[in-house]
Amino acid sequence: MAATEDEASSMENISRAPSAHTAALTPAAGPSSQAEGPEDAAASPAPAPRKPHTNSDGGVETAEEAVEPAEPDINELCTDMFDKMAIFLQGELTATCEDYCLLENMNKLTSLKYMEMKDISINISRNLQDLNNKYASLQPYLDQINQIEEQVSALEQAAYKLDGYSKKLEARFKKLEKR
Repeated sequence: MAATEDEASSMENISRAPSAHTAALTPAAGPSSQAEGPEDAAASPAPAPRKPHTNSDGGVETAEEAVEPAEPDINELCTDMFDKMAIFLQGELTATCEDYCLLENMNKLTSLKYMEMKDISINISRNLQDLNNKYASLQPYLDQINQIEEQVSALEQAAYKLDGYSKKLEARFKKLEKR
């Protein structure tokens, strides 16, 4: 797409404008730069006024008046401060939100663990109840075993007594036979 003559001439004017503006700002440009008008004078900062250097004492130097640096634009500083404060507060809120998300996840995991433990305790309780029922059903047999054990003990005692009595009888019979 080719540029028209009007566009080309406007492009040349734009490219020449900065060089004319820089010539107006340089103090070495000469008297022609002051003739350009008050617009350029307002754009360039005025040099600080200086006191004339007079040396009334022969060997004493006088100091020039200290010029304070230009104050930065307070609006820009306020805007910058508020932007940075917003970033700081956003970071603080994000960190707090992250903490709450972590706490929520930990609570969910803890809840799941407690549900698992509840299930395990229910299973243990059910198994214990089954064992108690089985023990209750075996109780008559256990009682019979205990009765049989007592009877066997009594029978064993009777057998020992009978053995002792039979030994005495045998000893008496041998005594009588010898006679």
